[in-house]
Amino acid sequence: MNLKFTFLLFSTLFGLFACSQQAETKVTPEVPTTETKTTFKLTDFLSSNSDLDNAVNDIIKQLDDTAIIAQLIMPAVGKYGQTQATIEDHINHRIIGGVLMLNGTKSEFTSMISSFEQTNKSLGNLPFLYSADAEPSLVNRKIAGSTPVKKAAEISSLDEVIKVAQQISTDLNDIGINYNFAPVVDVAGNATVGYRGFGSKPEQLIPWSNTFIKETQNKNIIATAKHFPGHGLVSGDTHASLQTIDGELKEISNYPELIKEGVLSIMVAHIGVINNKQYNTNGLPATCSKTIVTDLLKNELKFKGLIVTDAMNMGGVVNVPQSATKAIAAGCHIVLMPVDAAKAHNELLARYKKDKEFKAQVIEAAKHVIRMKICLGLLN
Repeated sequence: MNLKFTFLLFSTLFGLFACSQQAETKVTPEVPTTETKTTFKLTDFLSSNSDLDNAVNDIIKQLDDTAIIAQLIMPAVGKYGQTQATIEDHINHRIIGGVLMLNGTKSEFTSMISSFEQTNKSLGNLPFLYSADAEPSLVNRKIAGSTPVKKAAEISSLDEVIKVAQQISTDLNDIGINYNFAPVVDVAGNATVGYRGFGSKPEQLIPWSNTFIKETQNKNIIATAKHFPGHGLVSGDTHASLQTIDGELKEISNYPELIKEGVLSIMVAHIGVINNKQYNTNGLPATCSKTIVTDLLKNELKFKGLIVTDAMNMGGVVNVPQSATKAIAAGCHIVLMPVDAAKAHNELLARYKKDKEFKAQVIEAAKHVIRMKICLGLLN
């Protein structure tokens, strides 16, 4: 074999090897951007808007399967959540689309969000939804250093509701939190949630909740009515175990007016339903029940906003196998605080790849999340 032929053979083999290596290397995508010049507002989310629809479709077409499923997963960081390092690892692996800021200081959360978004930008990830349980009764405990406000039971007028909602929203804007898991619209009866809402009488609970929602969303923060289909009239605590509504869903009547007035998010509880022919959940929590999430909330009550589960590490759901997959199949858009975010992502991805109907549900859920991110101004 002459020297020239040897050189040509080596060059050819090296070129083939290099091409093979390039084909196996996954290139991190650039930050997806909308092609439209339109700037959208939070009030556009529920509207029929072809430009907004096109913007969502333009973005989702740029995402791979990993990034699409990531939009559906929201772990927590803080005293009762994961460490900042764990969240950074999830970001680096592109498996989450938002973070719940759970028990920490205002300054800590501000710094974390800044760090997370710097990492997202460097990796080409979509910006995150950042949430908090910033209810009047919990915010000063959940976010140390936030401006003191009256607890729900201490508020005595609609003017005070406005003042409290505006102050909470100002603090959240300062931190970078754009998603408030408030207000509680359960009837004030259950010991776990009763002290957190605006009373037990619909003539006060509903207009005060609507006012809190309006003032929150006017500050460019998503408001969330919770805990659907109602936690106020059960006796136990879903943090510990599955609780059940026996018979009629008496608290459902709290929701139609809130939906009509434009609440953008609803949180579904780990509440089962028994002895109700139409809405029986067959031993599952509402979070994993298509009957409750899709048939009742979406189809019957016509809710078009973002549906988030209650925390998936709670006793009321933690023993349900494949709970994240069941929640998305039921019609939820965001899985909050899965016990293991990586495992939840893997389970969702596995079913997504083999089940066409489930894949369509995942894509629709991701579109909802992306639409909200656009309307918050995160992707304009």
